[in-house]
Amino acid sequence: MDIIISNRGDVPIYEQIEEQIKSMILSGQLKEGDSLPSMRLLAKELKISLITTKRAYEELEREGYIQSFTGKGCFVSKINENSVREKLLFEIQESIEPAVLKAKSASISKDELIEIINLLYD
Repeated sequence: MDIIISNRGDVPIYEQIEEQIKSMILSGQLKEGDSLPSMRLLAKELKISLITTKRAYEELEREGYIQSFTGKGCFVSKINENSVREKLLFEIQESIEPAVLKAKSASISKDELIEIINLLYD
């Protein structure tokens, strides 16, 4: 599993790991039942603390992306695509809201904002 971390950004390392694994699951690169590297192995490969990988895996498990089994490891869970889609739409809405507020305060029309979104989307 190729995970690339950066120490230069504002995003904590555990979140970088979590987001990349989520992306692999949602894109189908990792499928239901696939095993993940052990926390120790991942920490060693990435040259980071075991605590960091543990936190990333705990977040993934809490959100339902993976399941851990004592003595066996961590595996990709069956994903409820509707709930994942709903969660992603909510996250997108939260990300876009500040831009909409900024556009309104700058008297940028909805059409102009949609045009910007269309350009970014393409």
